[in-house]
Amino acid sequence: MNTESFLQQRLICVAVIDHADDAVPLAEALLAGGLNCIEVTFRTASAAEAIKRIRTALPSAIVGAGTLLTPYQVQQAVAAGAQFGVSPGLNEAVISAAATSGLPLFPGIMTPTEVDRALNLKCKYLKFFPAEAAGGVAMLKALAGPFGHTGVKFIPTGGITATTLPNYLAVPQVAAVGGSWMAERKLVAEKAWSKITTLTAEAMKVVAAAKA
Repeated sequence: MNTESFLQQRLICVAVIDHADDAVPLAEALLAGGLNCIEVTFRTASAAEAIKRIRTALPSAIVGAGTLLTPYQVQQAVAAGAQFGVSPGLNEAVISAAATSGLPLFPGIMTPTEVDRALNLKCKYLKFFPAEAAGGVAMLKALAGPFGHTGVKFIPTGGITATTLPNYLAVPQVAAVGGSWMAERKLVAEKAWSKITTLTAEAMKVVAAAKA
């Protein structure tokens, strides 16, 4: 499966899963809302197990591993069945480990220098993080200017909401948007699956409007 196919829906749910038992119900709630792409962040001890459970139970879901900070975490993600990886920064050891494992990786960037370095490391899909804190859509457009002709694509993540989602989707260089508002940690902890489905369906309507 190539990178473009991961990002076809133009939205990635970024989720923190504290208990592996919540993984499959969460992914089912997202699928019910029309979204098949989830990034399970390696911020909890249950991340690898959560990825494995979703991959086993729901073959139609596309599951990535987020917050990859070390080569060892890349290995854990691959062993669990992750289909893509995301890192908050531009860590060359992590990029190298992902390349060796054949794991598509979206490393994090925030400045022109980092975009330049990422392109030199053969990374074309870059997580723009933390999107809102770093200047939002205006900063993203400024970055896209000098690098637009390189084929670089951005996945802005961090502080984006249902309200700001359309503004990011309108930027031609944005491949997809990462968001946690449809499945916030608190909602997952409360097992508020129907609420998650509703928020996801609303977000997918925004995506459909942007595609149209």
